[in-house]
Amino acid sequence: MRKSKLVSLEDAARRVENGMRIAIGGLAVNQHPMALVREIVRQSRRSLTVIGSLNGIETDLLIGAGCVDSLETSYVGLEEFGLAPNFRREVERGRLKVTEFSELLQFDRFRASQDGLTFALSNALAGTDILVHNTQIREIVCPFSGRRYHAVPPADPHVVVVHAPVGDEFGNVLVPERRVLPHNLDLVMTRACDIVIVSVERLVDHDTIRRSAYLNQIPAFRTSCIVEVPWGAHPCSMQGYYDVDRAHFRQYVTAASSEERFQEYLAHYVISPATHFEYLERAGISPGREGQWAAESRA
Repeated sequence: MRKSKLVSLEDAARRVENGMRIAIGGLAVNQHPMALVREIVRQSRRSLTVIGSLNGIETDLLIGAGCVDSLETSYVGLEEFGLAPNFRREVERGRLKVTEFSELLQFDRFRASQDGLTFALSNALAGTDILVHNTQIREIVCPFSGRRYHAVPPADPHVVVVHAPVGDEFGNVLVPERRVLPHNLDLVMTRACDIVIVSVERLVDHDTIRRSAYLNQIPAFRTSCIVEVPWGAHPCSMQGYYDVDRAHFRQYVTAASSEERFQEYLAHYVISPATHFEYLERAGISPGREGQWAAESRA
């Protein structure tokens, strides 16, 4: 008999414990599970290690809220909106440990975890300063050809948190057939970990999942829990639903330019809203959907 894995936003975030290695889905300013990230901040998680490829506001928010001790990534920034202020400030002060890998290598580290391997290989690091500053990277020799490669440890997150378009209460999650990079990275992440937390824009019945079974790229057995969170990626974009909220990003950058202003931002948008919908109201967002993923319309 199928078991419902539908939980509240608060219960989902409780699966993230102090000291965990956490991988957060999305890429740059796209599709981060921001509602879950804000709830992690509200629950005062500490000593987290964030593992990613192109991290953005989700990581900067956690850093500014004091949730993160260390980071393994290739980039933390806000793309057209500039640098990630909290990240830069904490690195310059020596209060944040950063282990740098290349963007592609971070993908490979998650793939190694997905495949149960103890290391990933690269042939594209020679001549870069990453080798100077990252002591986790080791040179190895191919036993067949004698060619030299670089080996890195797998990502091995304790928990993965992603935001997706559509799912059912059992934890089956549909992903668009025509995918962009954030979708592909999220899928690899969800296969690299035993604790997978998924928020979705919309819950649908199981028959809808069955009619689009070929899009069920995160099946129920991979999902630990699922929560329905419309606008759950805001202020990031969500393919087929809404674009980046540029006004909010600019407001965030201004607020994060100083610790005092950032604490005011946290109080207004993260700590004091009693629910996700109260956050949306404060951000000037209607909970109704602007867009609808095409697969839903066909189902």
